[in-house]
This record gives sequence, C-alpha cells and structure tokens, in this order.
Amino acid sequence: MVHLFNVAAALALMSSVSAQCGSGTPDATVTVRINTVFGSGSSFVAKKGSSTVYTGDYRTAIQRAVDSIASGQRVAVMASGSIGAGTITIQAGKTFEGCGTINAAINSGRGAIEVTNAANVKIPYLTMTGSVYFGLRFSGTTGLTLGDITFDLTAGMGIRFDRDRAANSNVKIGTVTCKRASSHCVETFNIDKLEIGSVIARNVGECGLLLQTVTNVKVGLVDGDNVAAGNGYATLRFANQAGKLNGGYATNIVVDKVKSRGGGRGVFCVSESGGVQIGSIDLANNGNNAILLENCYNVNIKGGTVNGGGEVRLAARTEFANSKDIAITAKIDGTTVRESPCTANKTKWTLTGNASKNICT
Repeated sequence: MVHLFNVAAALALMSSVSAQCGSGTPDATVTVRINTVFGSGSSFVAKKGSSTVYTGDYRTAIQRAVDSIASGQRVAVMASGSIGAGTITIQAGKTFEGCGTINAAINSGRGAIEVTNAANVKIPYLTMTGSVYFGLRFSGTTGLTLGDITFDLTAGMGIRFDRDRAANSNVKIGTVTCKRASSHCVETFNIDKLEIGSVIARNVGECGLLLQTVTNVKVGLVDGDNVAAGNGYATLRFANQAGKLNGGYATNIVVDKVKSRGGGRGVFCVSESGGVQIGSIDLANNGNNAILLENCYNVNIKGGTVNGGGEVRLAARTEFANSKDIAITAKIDGTTVRESPCTANKTKWTLTGNASKNICT
C-alpha cells in the first residue's frame, strides 16, 4: 500500500521540537565571549549545562558542544561565526539548533554539517551563509527531522542526500529557503518516506528541488524565482527513477503546488521517473520548457496555469521506454504545447487558454 504523509502533521511535529530557537534550557550551548585583553577579537564558549567544555574557535566550540550531549539532548548554537572549510558532525538522537548564522567555506566533497548512519537527528533551526560544497549532507539516516532551514549562499548546494552511500528513510523537512546557491537547493537520492513542507528558491543556479530514487513522497510547495537560468534544470525536477515503487509507478509522489517564475524550466520529469501527482501549477515566463515530461510514467498534473515562456512538451528518448499514462489539466497561454512522439496509453489532455497545440488525439 502506498504510504503518504500529512504535511501539517510534520510541521506540527517540528514546531513541537522547540517553540523558539534556543528556548528553555538547552543541554549545551555555544556563545561568544568578546576579548578585552591584548586587543580586540572574540572567542567562543561551549558549555554543557554550567560547565565549560571548550573556549576557542567557532567550529571546534560547536563540535565540542555537540559531542558533549547524549542522545535525546539538545545543543543550541546562539553565536554567529565562521566554521571555515570544516565539517560539523551530528550523532544519533541529538537535536541541533543553529540560532546564530553559521558561515562556511568550501570543503571539497563534504558538507558543512553532516549526519551519517544515524537515527532521529533533529535540526529544527539553521541559517547558513558563505560558499559551501554541500551545506547539509546526509546518508544512512532514519527519522531525520529538519525544520526551518535558511541558506543565503555565494556558491554550492544547500542540502544533499548522497547517491552512492547508505539509503535514508522517514525524513521530514519543514521549510527550506534558499538564495543564490550555484547548484541545487535540495537534491535527494535514496529516500523512502520523505515529507517536505516547502522549498523556496531564489536566484539559484540549478534546481529548487531535485527528487531522485525516492519513493512515498509528499511535498507542499515548491516555489522558484530565477531558478536554473540557461541550463536544463528546473524549479522542480524528477530524475533517475524517482517514484519507481516495487517495479511500477503507482502514484506515490504527491506535490500540492509548483510555482515558477523566469529562470529555466518549471517542471521537468526525466529518466524513467513517475508515480507523480501535482495538484496545481503556476508557471510563468520560464526561459526553457515550462513543462517537460520525457520518458516518464503515470504523471498527473491536475490543474493550474502556464503563462508565456517555453513550450509544454511531452518527449521521449530511444534508450528508455516511451512516456505513458500522462494526464495534464491546465490553462496555457502565450506559449505552445507539443507531444512528440505520441505517448503510450494516450495522454489525457484537458487544456484551455490560447496556446497553439501539436498534440496526439
């Protein structure tokens, strides 16, 4: 049986983790101490309860605070600072609250913050700036919960679930707000049972949300403005057998709404992905295809609008089976609609608007 999640329930769960960043009595904290002796500057203080466990640089203070707590306990990073080209590792069962702004530099192939082979880690709050390879990097997680995550980057990718490492399950994400990333805001591989409240992408180089080798997914909103300009990515992209479940493509990826303005593609499905239902689209002035479905199976866009921009296109490459079981209901104006080649099982088109059409009937 297909198992879908309730976004409101996930958000309620995450808000219950902590009513406000750093509220109450965290088990460990990281704060800043201004040095007044021997010139200006500052150092950072990691405390477990009332006991100081480290005083010194920002990254080490954070890691020492994380290492000092046990599963089921919480650390609150109250200070802002730079971790440089370093990595913070969070272990199983711990809650990490980034209440200050964490600035990071590129650490090739690594995340600024990583969780690997660990269950029930929670990151209810995080604000990250700088240039990163990956802001957050995950593999082998179970019961991971992310809350209100904000990236304002000059380079790199926001969130990455690894392709070639252990799979993940039961992942819940609240709201990811991502600005100026040169790569994707959120890229997923190898997740069963994924729930996302919203991904909000602004001036991002590649995808807002990229779903790959995922099953049983519920997404509230994907909202992109100037995403993937000048390339083949999209505000929302499904790829690499996303939605392939038990050898078939029964509906198991449900997205409530996709909004896209400018940039490159709006919605893109490719490489044997499917099992997708999108409740509503609001696409305008995309610089590439507003919608491109290529070698995808059981994709149902239930309503919404396309205004201007690139064409709505159904396509297929010869190396994969032809697209099939497609249904699109939309009002399409100021662009074209093209189906070539004709899909298998005859596409169900329910179109209004002034778009010119070259479709199979």
